[in-house]
Order: sequence, then structure tokens, then C-alpha cells
Amino acid sequence: MNITLTDKEKIKVMNSTDLFKIMQSILLREQRVDQDREHFWTVCLNRANVIMNIELVSMGNVFSTGVLPMEVFSIPLQKRSVNLIIVHNHPSGELTPSTADIDVTDHLYQVGKFLNVPVLDHMIISKEGYFSFADDGLLGEISQSLKYVPVFMQKQKALKEQRKEFEKTTKQIVKKTERDSKKELAIEMAKVMKENGEDVEKIILYTGLSKTAIGRL
Repeated sequence: MNITLTDKEKIKVMNSTDLFKIMQSILLREQRVDQDREHFWTVCLNRANVIMNIELVSMGNVFSTGVLPMEVFSIPLQKRSVNLIIVHNHPSGELTPSTADIDVTDHLYQVGKFLNVPVLDHMIISKEGYFSFADDGLLGEISQSLKYVPVFMQKQKALKEQRKEFEKTTKQIVKKTERDSKKELAIEMAKVMKENGEDVEKIILYTGLSKTAIGRL
């Protein structure tokens, strides 16, 4: 169900507090009996993180609301949302995320990554306060999870990391080879200059070798 927003509510989301104020007012609009049930919303953002749309995806009971990725991403894809924030409320007022909250966030985060609609945050709200997965650092931990990452994507990631490591090693080898070649050339030049009786300071200037290194030749 689409939530009707005023022009003042179509704000640029700069931080979690900005969005909480909007979501708190939306929650408080509900009838008292509905305020005591869990709601799950999607907040669609454009490229500038301005709110395009807020959708009530599902409304559960006092304890939970079940959501499927298909339901969550249907409207954001239709709206061509660039970023997404998911929000749900805890009627009890307890804002600590449950194991199920963390798991569903993990699932939706990975689906959003695959669909190129990044989940920027998951907020748990009550009438008085909120919890932000992003602010808490929990979303960062979830981003490293492989639980819901398809096997082929894990293989692609592993191959990409291997390729980067190979390229890094190759560059190091090339640089070392270049350094060694330049050093060998400098030594040969210094030997010739020394044989020709050139001043040590001049040899240092032309070759870049130290006085000690030249003395050993």
C-alpha cells in the first residue's frame, strides 16, 4: 500500500534521524489497533537520496511481519529507485534487532546488491525511538556475509580477488625488475666514469649511487 506523503515529507535523507521523523509520523497516523501490529515499509530514494515513495509492504501481528524479497523490491524496481531503506516497527518498544531481523536484513541486502538497488539501512522504529543497522555498524558486518550470496557470485568474487592479487604481484615484479635494471646500468656507468678518472661527486650526480657504493667498485 502506497503511503501518501506531503511535499514536506519528500525530503533528502541526510541521516537516520531525518527518516525516523517521517516514519514516526506515518506510524502515529495509524489507528491505535494498527499501531500495535508490526509494519514493514520500503523507502525508495533517488540518486540524490530524496524520498520518492514509501510503501507499506506488509502488516503482521503483534510479534512479527513476514516479508519476501519479491514483495520488498517490486515497487523500488517499478519506481526505478537508486537506493532503498527498509523500515519496520516493534510495537513492544524494544529496539534491539532480533535474530530474525538480522537474517532478513542479510537476505534483503544481498538481493538488493544483486538487483543493483542497494539497501542503505534497515531501521527498527517505535513511537519513541529507533535503531539503525547502518549507524550501529551491523549493516557493515552483514555486507560481509555469504549466507545469501549465490555460489556463482562467490566464485566471481574469488576470481576477481585472485586477479587483483595477480596484477598487484605482477606490478611489483615489473617495478623490481626496472629498479634492478636501472641499478645495474648505474653501476656500469659508474665503473666507466671511475676508470676515466671522473670526480666522485660527478659520478654520484650522474648515477644516483652513494659514495660508499661507488667506493666499493
